[in-house]
Amino acid sequence: MKTTHSAAARRHEVLVLGAGYAGLSAAIQLAARSRKRGDLRVTLVNPYDTFTERLRLHMTATGQETAEMRIPELLDGTGAVFVRGWVTAVDAGARTVRIDDDRVLRYDTLVYGLGSVADTVTVPGVDEHAHTLDGPESAALLAGRLERLDGGTVVIGGSGLTGVEAAAEIAEQHPRLQVVLLGRQEPGATLHPRAKAHVDAALARLGVRVCAGAEVTKVLPDSVELADGSGVPADVVLWTSGTRVSPLAAAAGLAVDDRGRVVTDDALRSVSHPDVYAVGDAAAVRQGYGVLHGTCQSGMPTGVHAALSILRVLAGKQPRPFRFGYYHTPVSLGRGDAVVQFTRPDDSPRRIVLTGKGAVRYKEIVSAAPWATFGRMKKMPASGAFWPHGGRHTRIRSVK
Repeated sequence: MKTTHSAAARRHEVLVLGAGYAGLSAAIQLAARSRKRGDLRVTLVNPYDTFTERLRLHMTATGQETAEMRIPELLDGTGAVFVRGWVTAVDAGARTVRIDDDRVLRYDTLVYGLGSVADTVTVPGVDEHAHTLDGPESAALLAGRLERLDGGTVVIGGSGLTGVEAAAEIAEQHPRLQVVLLGRQEPGATLHPRAKAHVDAALARLGVRVCAGAEVTKVLPDSVELADGSGVPADVVLWTSGTRVSPLAAAAGLAVDDRGRVVTDDALRSVSHPDVYAVGDAAAVRQGYGVLHGTCQSGMPTGVHAALSILRVLAGKQPRPFRFGYYHTPVSLGRGDAVVQFTRPDDSPRRIVLTGKGAVRYKEIVSAAPWATFGRMKKMPASGAFWPHGGRHTRIRSVK
């Protein structure tokens, strides 16, 4: 008994907040590589016990069934502990995290991966009257609302790629509804002209009305107001314009950027609190071409790198710098069409574009890849090399 208590007293506690693509990658990778050690424990905290496939939320929002995987099953065999609950406070000085306001967890090392949600506070009325695709519950709520409509207009605020995917999916699944896509930019503005042309043709085929150069200034119960003084009637509004992160990092005293994201060094450690690693959308990770934007493609590698950095530090070594380059941008255009824009490492578009059925198959492989990736992570030996799918880099050196 004395040996057990002594080992427990020396055990290094790693707490991972958020089980999105980045947080789950960090927890599985770290726990799997250290499961034979008796001096380290990994605890993953998330408000839901099911993994949210954000890549498929536009499908959930139109009533389509998607695969469901429980987080405890994904962690099975790694030795990681799962705690279900909402993170309500972080005390970086005391190294504690409050869960649901009634539980406190202690950590030696924190992996902060609480992600982002739709920005529903900047534009008046969004929080009260618009739907979002922040998770399975909000997507299911939208699906129920769309199903009950006999006709009418669905306005999507935000013409980025999330808005494009949602507009195409809703128009295809609910042809009785008029779908209006509003945004400052043309849909697919960041894509190569050939890819953009395919997006435009797909939206036109599906009957989506595109209003580019439009800025929503207010959302009302039955319409949206635009900056030019005009309005667009709306039976349902879906908001996809912009994201925001949790204020918990700033409240904890961590150094954050102007969007509230944790500012990291090149090893993904907080520049103000080196015992805190930030991953995914919650982190302001700077590369030579700028700060990463939140995607599964970049999020999973940040989680893996944080795990490996933690192990290197515990082994008395210096963590290696994080390097990432984008590879592609897959965009769904309903169930039977898609476009895949291949990119340079800085995410600028290349001339290589995949469209139609081939793009649908490619995107499905990419969307399903995290399941296989998580499975491979669980089997990785402590000295193995690994890098998740989708990034320009394909290898991380051994931790040892």
